[in-house]
Amino acid sequence: MTSILFVCKANRYRSPIAAACFTDELIKHQQEQGWYISSAGTWTMDGVPPVPDAILEAKQLGLDIQSHRSRVVTADMLQEADLTLVMEQGQKEALQIEFPAYRQKVALLTEAVEEKPYDIADPMDDPQNLKVGPEIQRLIQEGFEKICARAIENSQRV
Repeated sequence: MTSILFVCKANRYRSPIAAACFTDELIKHQQEQGWYISSAGTWTMDGVPPVPDAILEAKQLGLDIQSHRSRVVTADMLQEADLTLVMEQGQKEALQIEFPAYRQKVALLTEAVEEKPYDIADPMDDPQNLKVGPEIQRLIQEGFEKICARAIENSQRV
């Protein structure tokens, strides 16, 4: 089974939306079998629901994240994931420093999709950045094949 882990800071907005978007793309491409998609946070507590704005934004994208609960990223999660996609450069660096054995499997979502990587703003830090869902959805839709290929390639290296 090929596994992708989406990571943001609190695991209450961006990464749950990203995981739901990617799962939705797998279904649309009739590829949902053989994949495990999950999310976690670098600076969070286990068991906290998504923020209301994230639930609403996901709903507007045709996604349901209401049952999601936050999880703290662990070494086991990174080991099991063939590809870990983060939202910010600082998250990438933190994971690569804290878990050096998995550094090659960690990338920015934007880095996996576009030629010029950039951070996806955190709406929980700055309410001016609400509505990152459409950007995440666009990145995943446009980069779906690239992301799949990268995850599959990493799974075959094991």
